[in-house]
Amino acid sequence: MLAYLVIREGSKWTDVFRLVPGQTVTVGRAPTNQIVVKDERCSRCHAEIFQSEGRWTLRDLDSRNGTIIADSLVRGDHPLTPGDVIHIGRSQLAFVDDLSKAFADGSGAARSATSGDTDLATPQPDATDTDIQEPTTITHRRGQTKFLEPRAGAEDATAPKVGNAAAKLCRMAFELAKSPDPLSMAKQSLTGLFEGTSVDAGGVLLLRRGAGPSAESLEVIASRSDTDYPYHRVSLFLAATVLREGEAVLARNIMGDSSLGVRDSKGEIHTTSVICAPIRRGRTVFGLVHLYSTNPDRVPDPDDLEFTLAVADTLAVALQNLQRRQELAENLSQIRDENVQLRERLGVQSEIVGDSATMRRINDEIARAAPTNATVLIRGESGVGKELVARAVHFNSPRRKGPFVCVNCAALAESILESELFGHERGAFTGAVERKIGKFEAAHKGTLMLDEIGEMSATIQAKLLRVLEGHPFERVGGSESLKVDVRVLAATNRDLEKDVTDGRFRRDLYFRLHVLEIIVPALRKRPEDIPQLAEYFFQRYSQETARKLRGFSPQAMEQLKRYRWPGNVREMKNVIERAIVLAEGDFVEQQDLMLSKLPTTGDTTDMPSVPMEFVPASLAEVERKHILATLQATGWNKSQTANLLGIERSTLDRKIQRYELNESFPRRVV
Repeated sequence: MLAYLVIREGSKWTDVFRLVPGQTVTVGRAPTNQIVVKDERCSRCHAEIFQSEGRWTLRDLDSRNGTIIADSLVRGDHPLTPGDVIHIGRSQLAFVDDLSKAFADGSGAARSATSGDTDLATPQPDATDTDIQEPTTITHRRGQTKFLEPRAGAEDATAPKVGNAAAKLCRMAFELAKSPDPLSMAKQSLTGLFEGTSVDAGGVLLLRRGAGPSAESLEVIASRSDTDYPYHRVSLFLAATVLREGEAVLARNIMGDSSLGVRDSKGEIHTTSVICAPIRRGRTVFGLVHLYSTNPDRVPDPDDLEFTLAVADTLAVALQNLQRRQELAENLSQIRDENVQLRERLGVQSEIVGDSATMRRINDEIARAAPTNATVLIRGESGVGKELVARAVHFNSPRRKGPFVCVNCAALAESILESELFGHERGAFTGAVERKIGKFEAAHKGTLMLDEIGEMSATIQAKLLRVLEGHPFERVGGSESLKVDVRVLAATNRDLEKDVTDGRFRRDLYFRLHVLEIIVPALRKRPEDIPQLAEYFFQRYSQETARKLRGFSPQAMEQLKRYRWPGNVREMKNVIERAIVLAEGDFVEQQDLMLSKLPTTGDTTDMPSVPMEFVPASLAEVERKHILATLQATGWNKSQTANLLGIERSTLDRKIQRYELNESFPRRVV
């Protein structure tokens, strides 16, 4: 049997509720009921309707004002008959099994079950079961809450004060959550406080980072004054009292109290009332909110104190969340750096290849230097593997579990290098959109390698020396002192002693770096390691490129041994990788090796000098032999030869023509 409750409030029928067998329907003022009656005379849980033995039954739930049917007060359970009208306060609920009978008098209208707003719709007289849907819970639709919209004009006079305060707090919490820094949060809080309290001046004071909760450590972050007098900060007595007690205070009639009032530049106290509230979250204190009034007609009341304390607590939550976001950003940056370092560790072999006496000596020096915390200066030509030596020192040291961070000092400008080494604060310079930790912080408890340290400017050299001496440092644009535990390894291919003599490198920094020294020789000075290195790179790149080559031909290996390798190990790695990619046969042939014609460092000193046994010769003959030897050493690169000889290219061409020199002369073996 179909059954309905037609609800009537006042003079109109307002809703239709279908009763479903097996389901109990509760009626009351509380929003948890299926049928909510907005009447003060209705109890929170007033009555319930259920089906028992095939009949619908009403049960009063010991309501305060009772439930009436046909002028009779319902006690306990009461079976319902179609046409019964249930009276609850001023509301009526008609129990019917035919909707056409509910509106027979034509008075009022029932709400459409499909309507999404509060408009009323008149049902059709011939409504059937298919016209009635389950009751909807949607009564209003809005895309955005009005409590987060700033109100243009005065507050709603009909709303209670606590309601207006709650709406302000809701909007303020929303704005604080979007604020990017403490300054904007403090300004937003002051704006809300001035709108919600009877004050005309105030400020937000925060404790300096790392400082204890003392009145002397408070700094004014933002302030505002709507009077003729500028804002004056809270007295030390009042600030210390609030920080110590942890309670917000409201003081009125303080015109003559110097411990609570605010003095102007002439020493006069104009304050009539003052509010001071702690900004705290649990046991963590961030600062104070200080408000005062100078107008006797605007006196804060206890509700203003409650509102100020609520704003202070809301601001504390926002500051704590901001602090956590900054910490997460710093941790994320550090984790990214560590991930990069891990990828580098996995991609770079930590073993040094070579069995020559020179490489055994270097391995012994690494073994002696690794267990210590001493600074190591690694020297050698470009491409010899100075970073590989630095990694070996780190991985064999007690700091092996810490990070290994490498910075190329020659690849960055002075201002960027300072930020890269020591970090920077947000807004320190154009483009500094967030705080960044420097390489010294990233290498804490680990090793920092400063590659090409000879290219570092004098300004950065001075700052680096202070850090190496154990002094704390600050991020660029910051004031917080930082101290880290880092071992520094420096590498260079320059003659630092000459740079010190010429004034391009600080003498004190040189002695600070030159504690231990490892000199990595050029590849041409350890030719016995060339076959082993070539085989190592051959196996590595054969696997990476999936080329099934059998090795080097004898001619190719002989050329690798005779070549002087101006780019050292780095050049060999690239030459062999290219040869494996380009090789057409089963072996890497001589023509697959694309060797450069660049001179090596010290080529002019490596060339044969005048024999010890003197052989008389003319100056022209000596010049002819010297020019020929230089041409052969440079692979007949005339521009380079002229540069080495210190003459013009045209002059060299004339001398070649005069001495009848050409490439048919036997070449010097290199």
